[in-house]
Amino acid sequence: MKYKVCVYHGEALERYGFDPSHPFNIRRLPAFWQVLEKQPWFSQLCVCEPQQAGQDVIERFHTHAFVEKVKRMSQAGHGFLDYGDTPAFPGVYESAATVVGSVLDAAEKIMQHDCQKAFVPIAGLHHARRDRAGGFCVFNDIGIAIHTLRQEHGLQRIAYVDIDAHHGDGVYYGFEDDPQVLIADIHQDGRTLYPGTGRVNEIGTGKAQGTKFNFPMPPGAGDEAFFKVWEKAEAFLRKSQPEFIILQCGADSLADDPLTLLRYSPQVHAHVTSRLCGWADELGHGRLLACGGGGYNMDNIGKAWVAVVKEMMDAPS
Repeated sequence: MKYKVCVYHGEALERYGFDPSHPFNIRRLPAFWQVLEKQPWFSQLCVCEPQQAGQDVIERFHTHAFVEKVKRMSQAGHGFLDYGDTPAFPGVYESAATVVGSVLDAAEKIMQHDCQKAFVPIAGLHHARRDRAGGFCVFNDIGIAIHTLRQEHGLQRIAYVDIDAHHGDGVYYGFEDDPQVLIADIHQDGRTLYPGTGRVNEIGTGKAQGTKFNFPMPPGAGDEAFFKVWEKAEAFLRKSQPEFIILQCGADSLADDPLTLLRYSPQVHAHVTSRLCGWADELGHGRLLACGGGGYNMDNIGKAWVAVVKEMMDAPS
């Protein structure tokens, strides 16, 4: 093992962001990095350059027609890729492909034992569906990573854990009938927040029924409420023995995010990461890939994501 933890940083990754007035703007990566580089253990991290995925790889999850649409609108540089949340800009295709490529590079480094765990801050674009963009998300890097881990490494059982305030609808509906993709998603109640999905009775369909755990939290829920639900989520997760774990750790579930109404502290992110690190190690592979997800309060981004990286660093080797 060359490094314990890899973290991705670079201008190409920072470019995935919209107009300065848009919640998902290019200030998000610097907000995280300026806190991370002050940590006493920063020099022990492997800082990795962003990578760009090819179209053939992106189409492991997305339809060809949708990818071609993104390319056309990227060249035009205007309009919306969805119903008004996700604007096109010149080069949006390349920026979104860089998010995908960076996540896939992180997964590959974990599989090749170049690092044990990895964090990609601008990633976790969990609203993108197979045939459309949505909720600031162009390409679903997580869905593509799941297909890639299966296709290139022969993995079957993959666990996806999502603590972003918004339900990860793109991942859930992308794999709702797949019994080998275990999903645990704790989010703000969809009756009060986009995308309006993730009801407690959404547990998978067909042969996958019972392999998904959705838990909507009421507005105003804090750490105490989360930890009670997390006990149920962890018990659910531990029924399976996944070969790889992916965490979407959106910082928008922390208190004072401008778009959401949950009131967690960074301790939630630290606790979940610590427990997943321990579980991955118990399973014998130690594989954990974390993706930053949402978060629109710049102070919260630094606090939550640094807490995630610190727990990865503190996990036993």
